[in-house]
Amino acid sequence: MIRHIVFFSVRDPADRDRVEQGLKLLAAIPQARNFEVGRNLARDAISEPVDFIVYCEFDDEAALAAYKADPLYQRSIDVVRPLRELRIAADFVSAGPAARD
Repeated sequence: MIRHIVFFSVRDPADRDRVEQGLKLLAAIPQARNFEVGRNLARDAISEPVDFIVYCEFDDEAALAAYKADPLYQRSIDVVRPLRELRIAADFVSAGPAARD
């Protein structure tokens, strides 16, 4: 499984709702096994501010690539990119839920 996590900050706080709606467009892309958009609750004085987190899970790299090729992905970019300040994305392979000791 591939976990895809993206952090966004918004340039103008007045645009937060527009950014959130732009990110939520991604929920309609069928390749994501799990999809969430959330507003960041944490504020940390020593790191960059993050307003939103997008979290997705994909069966494999092909599913992630198909997600990024979907026209809704570009539509989301067209809405969000002009309004965002920061975007940090990370993808990693996960075996699924970890066993806890």
